[in-house]
Amino acid sequence: MPSTEVILSIQSVSKIYRMGEVSVAALRDASLDIYDGEFLIVAGPSGSGKSTLLNHIGGIDRPTSGTILFLGNDLSRASEAELTEYRRAEVGFVFQFYNLIPTLTALENVQVATEIARDPLDPLEALRLTGLENRADHFPAQLSGGEQQRVSIARALARRPRLILCDEPTGALDLETSRQILGLLMELNQKLKKTIILITHNNAIAQLGHRVARIRDGAIHTVEVTAVPKRVEEIQW
Repeated sequence: MPSTEVILSIQSVSKIYRMGEVSVAALRDASLDIYDGEFLIVAGPSGSGKSTLLNHIGGIDRPTSGTILFLGNDLSRASEAELTEYRRAEVGFVFQFYNLIPTLTALENVQVATEIARDPLDPLEALRLTGLENRADHFPAQLSGGEQQRVSIARALARRPRLILCDEPTGALDLETSRQILGLLMELNQKLKKTIILITHNNAIAQLGHRVARIRDGAIHTVEVTAVPKRVEEIQW
């Protein structure tokens, strides 16, 4: 179970994108506390603001108004250099389409991430944690979609981040492979106590988290606490 320590606090955050004379509100007065060691699901339909929220948590984007605090440090007012250091040291990203470098092996893809880390895991150990050490010398084209996503997760783990942010990590995978990847993320959360934030439009996946933040039209409408998160094999797709 997660601790009671708030690792990141989103306070009344709004994001307005302006295109000429048109303004689009991607986030509307969103507030959410994220606890150390929790598996948080952010669920909502396409266009609801999930990815925008994740980009703000990851220090990729800045809010138009409101505050984002990471361990008391105000990311919303941080310099570009400070945000870069935050992303390098504290955040691991897992993307829907893996974002692996095709000319590098699985091991080399993980090694690239460790080169900018202060205290990285051994790249082969990161692959071992994702069950892929035996495929270390294979290139992405020689790996299945599920294996490529495991490399992506190993790459995120290798820098020892406090936060792992997952942007629809099963969106490009079949059902069985999706179950395996979700099971792996839950295992890493439980064994390594990593704080994992996963965005999804799939309500079945929402049953796996300690909490579910439901977002619609850029606003977080409810945050539901799960008494006992379901196991992957228990959910109905």
